[in-house]
Amino acid sequence: MRLHDFFDYRAREGAHNDFAVRGDRHVTYEEAAREVNRIANALIASGLRPGDRVAVLSKNSIEYVLFYFGASKVGVVPVPVNYRLAPPEWSYIINDAESKAVFASAMYADAVNGVRGELKHAQSFIVVGGEATGWRPYADWVALQPDTAPDVRVTKDDDVYQMYTSGTTGNPKGAVLTHHAVTSQLAQVSPIAQMSPGERVLIVAPLYHAAAAITMFSSVYWGATLYIQEDFNPVDVVRALDEEQISVALLVPAMIQALLVFVPDVAQREYRDLREIIYGASPIAEATLRRAAEVFKCDFAQAYGMTETTACLTALLPAHHRQALDGRAELLLSAGRPLPGVELRAVDEDDQPVPRGTVGEIVGRGDNLMRGYWNLPDESAEALRGGWMHTGDAGYIDEEGFVYIQDRVKDMIVSGGENVYPRHVEDVIFQHPAVADVAVIGVPDPTWGETVKAVVVLKQGQTATADEIMQFCEGKLGGFQRPRSVDFIDALPRNASGKVLKKELRAPYWQGQKRAVAGS
Repeated sequence: MRLHDFFDYRAREGAHNDFAVRGDRHVTYEEAAREVNRIANALIASGLRPGDRVAVLSKNSIEYVLFYFGASKVGVVPVPVNYRLAPPEWSYIINDAESKAVFASAMYADAVNGVRGELKHAQSFIVVGGEATGWRPYADWVALQPDTAPDVRVTKDDDVYQMYTSGTTGNPKGAVLTHHAVTSQLAQVSPIAQMSPGERVLIVAPLYHAAAAITMFSSVYWGATLYIQEDFNPVDVVRALDEEQISVALLVPAMIQALLVFVPDVAQREYRDLREIIYGASPIAEATLRRAAEVFKCDFAQAYGMTETTACLTALLPAHHRQALDGRAELLLSAGRPLPGVELRAVDEDDQPVPRGTVGEIVGRGDNLMRGYWNLPDESAEALRGGWMHTGDAGYIDEEGFVYIQDRVKDMIVSGGENVYPRHVEDVIFQHPAVADVAVIGVPDPTWGETVKAVVVLKQGQTATADEIMQFCEGKLGGFQRPRSVDFIDALPRNASGKVLKKELRAPYWQGQKRAVAGS
């Protein structure tokens, strides 16, 4: 199967259903199909051939979605670029991918022009939603193209997109996904992403992110309607969830936290059509999840995975969430069980499986794995050694097959020879009534190697002292796990995926240190 096969099927069978809604603009599946064909033909007319890369730099838009499917039809490979990065970082990704064209929204065109002299391969520049010097307007680019499907052979083994990892260290790497990997994932995620034709699915997470992309593709797989918001605004999201007949929404945990903290009437609204919130991309605190369940009164599903696995390896299903809220609270700390067709293990440093309940690195395999990292054969071989994707996450698998992620392997704190997993400490501190956000890091200690430090963001109008936070942890954590110091800041540094940049938090404390413990 190819990615566009599902799109073509839904366009045929539900031609007059809404494909996408953004503000007052509605596009039917029939209209979308014609535009997708124009995009496909415009790519050919621009001299692009199967396998060529095209950088896409835009906030969420209908054209962004259509471009994925148009490129799919002619074997051209979109390279979604994180618009939150700085222009020199865009330049790095565009050059690394050897992108022959840039497809960008008007708000970024001038900034791209600022680094245009550095772009080694890009020859065509298409601007959406406006005009810019040296750019061809999107409307003109597609205007004279036929709305019939081009005759280009694309197979399931061809590349469908190249998505750069939002790593917290080093340069991002381009994970190459094939049609087979992505379409396999669409079948795999069906237990958590079942939709009906015409149901509205909120797309507010950025489409350069793996979780948002697979949610968007899944919506089309089911013939649902994409309700697209350009970017995340807590008040706008709450209004849409309540007033725009949204049935399903994907929200990363940082977004859920923002809805609960920054929207005063969030608990007073009704959310009559909302039946499921899917969350993932980073851990969620138990207290946040319990509060969200009280407020939104819908099912919750968690997906765990990474860009290199298309998106998902495991799912904590709505039934599991209900079990958790009915007495099995420990399940709220789980990332769920493997999706259909996914095998998981926890392994030691020699890639040998460890017993159930023992912490090791989580590795997975299935048809949804990336082909590899673009132009990085050694890194690809290392990440995929033995045919298993090595996630870099430390966790364990219990006797029922539930996966419990403890932390990133590199974020683990070793204090006096004892392993401390920051997430476990963070979950406890989150229970303090004054705490809005928290990150736990290891800082150097001459006796213990490193000790635990909590970096805390307080709720607006709330106060707490470092001693109060540390005392709150007594009786809830072992002595080696409890924070020995607490800092307070206004906001935690996060990357575009919502992951806390712990390297940035650790850096001031480790200057001049020769670090020989985990977490470097």
